[in-house]
Amino acid sequence: MTGSKQEIALVTPVATEIQQEALAFVADGHEAKAVKCLRKASGLGLSEAQAALQLLRSGRALPIDYPQALENLEALDSDLMRELSSSLAEGDNVKAVKVLRERMDLSLTSGYRLIKQLEDREAS
Repeated sequence: MTGSKQEIALVTPVATEIQQEALAFVADGHEAKAVKCLRKASGLGLSEAQAALQLLRSGRALPIDYPQALENLEALDSDLMRELSSSLAEGDNVKAVKVLRERMDLSLTSGYRLIKQLEDREAS
């Protein structure tokens, strides 16, 4: 099972300024520019950036950093979080990244950064 486009958007950080810029483009009637802005800043694919814009238009904020993205992931799929934590406890970070990427359809960079954030959180 892979993450929906909105789930991917909810676990991909986008700076507050970029979110505001995207909404300003929409207010000016430039939805395509808003999507392009989100894609460039976050690395989201076209459909994921469109889903992110839809979330923003509905009043939902996107995460601005990886700690927030990790909180969103936890709210979206607690079973996945337990599996990732188990892999980290076994010292298998590579497996954790692989499982996260497969289940959520994330880029390597996003998967690695989320796992690194989880590892740091569990170490403290």
